[in-house]
Amino acid sequence: MITATRLDAAAAAVTVLSNRAEVTDWALRYFGPWWNATSVDAASVCAEHVVVAEVDAEAFETITLLVQDGRSTETVDYAKHPLLVARDGEDIIATSPTEGIAYRSTPASGKMVLAGTEVEPLALAAARLAREAIRGQLLRDGWAVLHSSAVVRPDNGATLLTFGDKGSGKTTTALLLASHGWQLLANDRVLVRPTGERDVEVVPWPSAAALGLGLMHSLGWDEKAREHLRGGGSFHPTQHDSVTEALLAGDHTPLWENARRERKVQVFPDQFPGLFDVPLAIGGRAAGLLFPQVDPDAEPDVVDGTRTLGERDFMSEATEDRYPDVFGQAQGVDGGGRESARTEVAARLAELPHRAVRLSHDVPTSAAVLCKVADAI
Repeated sequence: MITATRLDAAAAAVTVLSNRAEVTDWALRYFGPWWNATSVDAASVCAEHVVVAEVDAEAFETITLLVQDGRSTETVDYAKHPLLVARDGEDIIATSPTEGIAYRSTPASGKMVLAGTEVEPLALAAARLAREAIRGQLLRDGWAVLHSSAVVRPDNGATLLTFGDKGSGKTTTALLLASHGWQLLANDRVLVRPTGERDVEVVPWPSAAALGLGLMHSLGWDEKAREHLRGGGSFHPTQHDSVTEALLAGDHTPLWENARRERKVQVFPDQFPGLFDVPLAIGGRAAGLLFPQVDPDAEPDVVDGTRTLGERDFMSEATEDRYPDVFGQAQGVDGGGRESARTEVAARLAELPHRAVRLSHDVPTSAAVLCKVADAI
């Protein structure tokens, strides 16, 4: 039986179809209200943009052999897996042997076909490509992608965008505000476009949120996570087993994969409201910019340190490190948006209030400072 889930974000849409309900159920859960995910009748699907993902070992083998039949290939690091990419006429074909997934993309029609050997990695890949299909449509329609977390004031849609390098406190800022009357729109990146004469519209980029064990403990969420696991629940499957073990043991000491990368709790979008009582927003209008910095032992306060936005604040080809557009879904548009869109967004955001905030491990005081700043914008 073929099942289908349709996603809608702004003016973009894509439908995921599969011979395994787990794949379409995954998309339904993962995108949820953020992108208006709904189950639809597969027989009625006639959308231009579709992702067909089927558990089919024979089809996986057929595409893999086609990729490896002597044609010119390129190896790309895609979603932390090596992907062997080739052309087959107008189509882009690829295989990921470590995941057991093969791909065929037809950029001209917006159709993606995935053939996998196991259902879970196929479900993850189908959701990833559906999200990229939405991004590609929006990029071509004048949107851009910012490397920013975001929260929304529920009474008027005013949206605060938080910028900074890894470890600067973007996620912490968003979660603290979302725990004090604001709604969470995104924890790492957002889609934006200029509207009207001065506004910047903001919609979410659905993704699992990576939360450090220390942050979970500081927010008081580690006990909820532990009870969730003890009750048979789980987090996103990309979470490392050592993180799950630490949560169960009540150990919030940071875990490191290497000297630079921390292993973190991987939270599904729907677990924010369902498990941690953090409400989600589905869109907003940019109203201000925050630039946090974390100093564990300092007194939280408003400080100097705002800046203008630059290329590093957009998820462009120069900064995108996880999902390069290997399947041509953006049809040549830069992953961060057209230069004209990025320039206009940056110019409009430059006119909004900018505030730099120093945060510490004193969560109540940090939250109080953030709320005072946010309410004044």
